[in-house]
Amino acid sequence: MVEPRPPLPPFTAETAARKVQAAEDAWNTRDPERVALAYTPDSVWRNRDTFVQGRSEIVAFLTAKWDREREYALRKALWSFTDNRIGVRFQYECRDADGQWWRSYGNELWEFDANGLMARREASINDLRIDESERRIFGPRPEAEHGVDFPLH
Repeated sequence: MVEPRPPLPPFTAETAARKVQAAEDAWNTRDPERVALAYTPDSVWRNRDTFVQGRSEIVAFLTAKWDREREYALRKALWSFTDNRIGVRFQYECRDADGQWWRSYGNELWEFDANGLMARREASINDLRIDESERRIFGPRPEAEHGVDFPLH
């Protein structure tokens, strides 16, 4: 039996926002095993030009991602929602092995099963080279900033 992952669909503005914040919090742990538990065992992803299916592939993908993207820190914002779908915009910052900092901008489309697990994730992402002095995302978001929007640029 699958353990439900509230909030469950159908989403309201409040529950969709809570789901988005929970995803941000989980991804900021950079723990692939923990993050993968939010997805159905057969979840399908498109992340940029990479296609992933199932939790074991999600864990492998995230492990490689966070090995490359050092000091990764993420912000997500609810864009829209309907019954069992959520649209998200996000930004994250990280540095590569050479010390170059990057800010990545993207949008995600999420679809959930009745237990609140994500069955489908599609992410489109663009990367911008930044100087370390331009950083604005430093670790997980403090609770006092939950729901606070972030600048476009």
